[in-house]
Amino acid sequence: MNPETRIVELNLELPPAPRPIAVYKPLVIAGNMAYVSGHGPLRPDKTLITGRVGADLSLEQGKAAARQVGLAILATLRSQLGSLERVKRLVKVLGMVNSTPDFLEHPAVINGCSELFAEVWGRENGIGARSAVGMGSLPGNIAVEIEAIFELEWK
Repeated sequence: MNPETRIVELNLELPPAPRPIAVYKPLVIAGNMAYVSGHGPLRPDKTLITGRVGADLSLEQGKAAARQVGLAILATLRSQLGSLERVKRLVKVLGMVNSTPDFLEHPAVINGCSELFAEVWGRENGIGARSAVGMGSLPGNIAVEIEAIFELEWK
């Protein structure tokens, strides 16, 4: 499955690759692994989806925010690697949800990103290990932050 072709087939609009706002790199390659720093739900117009799931946002809105984070991660991968075709498979996702203390559906929110990656790379290569946790707050009150690890192919 060609991820660049899938982006077109799925009619996905990637936001601009986010730039670091602190002292870190958006992506670090070690051996054949790409470690993607935490990303927020950046829209194509460069605004962020903010709010707490369970108070300001519904489960479905949180899931949409997680999908938007996935699109931002795709933008960073493409920008840093030159093409999404360099990604062999997803290895791990850590999803953090800005949620109220009584919100319990963190995995359902992070499914927004996980389902996107499965659509882009297929079930075999687009589904990896995963953690989904709730946070009392996230930077800038963003709804979701996600970091990921990918295995690379050398073409």
